Amino acid sequence: MARLLVVEDEPDVRELIVCRVRDDGHRVLAVDTAAAALEAVGRHGSPDAAVLDVDLPGMDGIELLERLRQTSPDLPVLFVTVWWSAGVIGRIQATGCPYLAKPFSHADLRAALQRALSPADGADGAGKEDRR
Repeated sequence: MARLLVVEDEPDVRELIVCRVRDDGHRVLAVDTAAAALEAVGRHGSPDAAVLDVDLPGMDGIELLERLRQTSPDLPVLFVTVWWSAGVIGRIQATGCPYLAKPFSHADLRAALQRALSPADGADGAGKEDRR
C-alpha cells in the first residue's frame, strides 16, 4: 500500500482521515500545516501520495502542492475542502487533482484516493467527489 502524507489543520478531521486510510492499509505521516509538511518531506522523503486540505494556515494546500511538485512532479494528490467558491474550485481544477467536499464518507475517501493513486484509470485524474 501507499505511504501517504496527510495535511489537515483540523485535528478531528486529520485523525479521521488517518484512521480511515490506515484501515485501508496505507502508511501515514500526518501534519497540521504546509510548513510542517515540507519539513516532514525533507526529513522522510517524498510520499507516494498526499491528502491536502485546501484551507491551511499560512500557505494553502494548492501552494503546498506547487512546492511539493518541485521535487516530485508526478506526486498524486487528493484535495479535501469545505471551500466552494468558484475561484477556489477553479484553482483546484487547474491542478488536475481530484477533490472531496467535507464531510465525506470512508467509501468516498477510499474511492477518490484510489483514483488519485491510479490516474491512468481516468481521463486526467481530476474530478469532483461531492457526496453532500
